[in-house]
Amino acid sequence: MRITLIGSGNVATHLAAALKNAGHRIIQVYSRNAQHAALLAYHVGAEAIDNLATINSDTDIFIISVKDDAIIEMVKTLAGYQKLIVHTSGSTNLNDIMAFTDKAGVLYPLQTFSKIKEVDFWTVPLCIEAANDDIKAVLKQLATTISNNVYDVNSADRKILHLAAVFACNFPNYLYAVAQQLLAAHELSFDMLKPLILETAQKVQTQLPASVQTGPAVRNDRVTMNAHLQMLKTEPHWQELYTLLSQGIIKNNNEGHGDK
Repeated sequence: MRITLIGSGNVATHLAAALKNAGHRIIQVYSRNAQHAALLAYHVGAEAIDNLATINSDTDIFIISVKDDAIIEMVKTLAGYQKLIVHTSGSTNLNDIMAFTDKAGVLYPLQTFSKIKEVDFWTVPLCIEAANDDIKAVLKQLATTISNNVYDVNSADRKILHLAAVFACNFPNYLYAVAQQLLAAHELSFDMLKPLILETAQKVQTQLPASVQTGPAVRNDRVTMNAHLQMLKTEPHWQELYTLLSQGIIKNNNEGHGDK
């Protein structure tokens, strides 16, 4: 397919590489930042643009990969070309796009991306949604050229997935940052925690998370938890996090969520 990418961030960068490797042609890469557009365009053999007025209409699909609050603005501008418009957002409703065009769809990759680390796109779950069955067939065909995990997911369920992803990815990564800062303050290396982090991630590949929960909270070890809170007395925000998360673990354990 001939594809125009709207955006040059983390998602756009990995998606562009996957599409190019699958044999699709990236016509243009748009970004408000000309340097960012030029860098990504260079890697995928496309034209870089920083003005939507210079859009080439000789394309099959516009893939919008920008911040959620900028998606509708892009759709309004691109709808006049009467081409298929797809966004990659986890939380933007398809109906929001269909208010401006009936040639609309969603191609949401459920993965965390950063430009500094490669991702095997074939393993990335791609959630698709479309305005009609014909567009869904086109998106499914496109999606299967870059991923082995393609799912039909409506807007409501996609929002649930996005919320769950925040709990499963964004929040734990912040907690890694807290742990790293705590260790650094005492001149200890974060590398010492990496095997622990990896073991935990590997366990939930085959078992329910609640069934492999460990630590003082699941044992309701008040002595240890109180000692930890005392150690965090200079960081009240971390104390609050520790308390809330421990209470959640205790509640989850008491309700038997790991036994299902």
